[in-house]
Amino acid sequence: MFNGSTYKRCACKEPALDSNGQPLLHSNGKAKLRQIGSDCPLLKKRDHGSWYYYVKLPDGPRGERRRPRKGGFLTQKAAEKAAQKLWDEAHNGIDVDSRETVEAYLHRWLKKRVDLKRSTRDDYEDYLNRIFIPGLGHLQMRELRDRHIQEVFQEIWELNEVKKANRLAAQHAKEACDAAYKAWKTAPTPRPPELRQNWNAAKAALKEARTKPRQDTGPGRQKKFLDTLSAALQDAVAEKLITENWAKLVKIPKYERPDPLVWTDERVARWRETGKKPGPVMVWTPEQTGQFLDSAVEHPMYTMWHLMVFRAPRRGEATGLPWTELDMTKGTANIVETLVTNSAYEVWEDTPKSRSGKRTLTLDSATFALLTAWRDVQKAQREQWEAKHREDSDKYGPYVNSGYVFTQPDGRPWHPDNVSQAFERLIKRLGLPPIRLHDLRHCAASLSLAAGLSMKAIQALLGHASYSLTADTYTSLMPQFEQAAADAPVDLVPRRGAAPAPTEPDGDREPVPAPEAAPQGPPQLVLVRNEGGTSSPAETAA
Repeated sequence: MFNGSTYKRCACKEPALDSNGQPLLHSNGKAKLRQIGSDCPLLKKRDHGSWYYYVKLPDGPRGERRRPRKGGFLTQKAAEKAAQKLWDEAHNGIDVDSRETVEAYLHRWLKKRVDLKRSTRDDYEDYLNRIFIPGLGHLQMRELRDRHIQEVFQEIWELNEVKKANRLAAQHAKEACDAAYKAWKTAPTPRPPELRQNWNAAKAALKEARTKPRQDTGPGRQKKFLDTLSAALQDAVAEKLITENWAKLVKIPKYERPDPLVWTDERVARWRETGKKPGPVMVWTPEQTGQFLDSAVEHPMYTMWHLMVFRAPRRGEATGLPWTELDMTKGTANIVETLVTNSAYEVWEDTPKSRSGKRTLTLDSATFALLTAWRDVQKAQREQWEAKHREDSDKYGPYVNSGYVFTQPDGRPWHPDNVSQAFERLIKRLGLPPIRLHDLRHCAASLSLAAGLSMKAIQALLGHASYSLTADTYTSLMPQFEQAAADAPVDLVPRRGAAPAPTEPDGDREPVPAPEAAPQGPPQLVLVRNEGGTSSPAETAA
């Protein structure tokens, strides 16, 4: 049991008296007041005043007395329970005297995390300053509970509903704007001036609607928010500032990593009809990949994209590949650094995402030949640029000997965002089903899997630290191989024979000879063996 006491007091006041029993006055002549406290005669009433606790804790490390007090409890039992909890926390090593706020602690925690990559630090700083410090920063660390964190996410969900309404309003404004434009465009000349006025008003309304926030904070982003706070609170538990990691008790929508989907003919047709992608992560078929590569041959980034299609470096790993890590004798590329960018369009060098991200890629013969030719092209570009610089130094700056494999004509490396934008523009111009530049890694994984590579080899190719990540997320079977896998078990089952084929068989199926006559009986379903080894049901007599 705690060492201390509980007592009751109130906020009632009475005139303050001097040693002679005379009222003390302020400079303005008004009487000074003092709190009666525990001497108030009304404290005997149950609903008057509140209960306090007073705890005697062991002295601090420098011999300072520690006697915490706290009031505001409705009952003596509640005060005793709170005092016991404080006593237990103190004897378990918790710093019960700490008055550090959540804001002060989060700033201190982020400052000591010198182990973070710059991009990760930027994300953490954004999440803490934008989400958690405004909602939790005023609380003391000892006061923080899971319900406070839950309320922060409740506000996020409520804002998502507002964003949903904003998206709907923007959609209606777009439809109204299109209708107003069509009415003006199709009107016979001379067009009535009110049609133009209506169109201008609709454009202004659409512009206003699009200024409001419309992008949801989805489950994936919410998980990143909560994981960041959880990491900070876990260190607070280790420091004995709090008893447990309250973030682990918070409930948020479940996040499921999107599975890659292949652009089948049916999905392509639906996309061309509606303009909507079936999923956020899409993968080209080998035919679509070949169409892209054939059409991109003349593009300045073709060699880089070819490398990404077949050897799967990330965008920053490809743009940050230096010639010093490309062995043109052995035909290998060492992935040891990457170019990273942020929302401010800044670029800097960093190490790959994980320890396994540092890897050596063996180049295929086609990519090796392209890199050999590109090296000569880059040398020619340098000579041409230096000649232009000598002729007109005001227009052409000096050549930048950056040492990167994939560079612009002046020697500077490509900005990673520019590579993504150029890729998106090209596939849009070609009319190919859309994928992200990062999805070329999924294409490389799928092609490698279809070619017979083991999952372990694909994990090494992609530079994943987790085998399950490769198996569950970064590989998509091509449709033709899925069909072969589905037919394989059927081919293992021996059957006595097949029923006659339909009178009008499909064009790619040949009629199967009828079996010998059998006694008549009730009709049964049997399987018709097709040319490809597949089977289909047919009705025959037993």
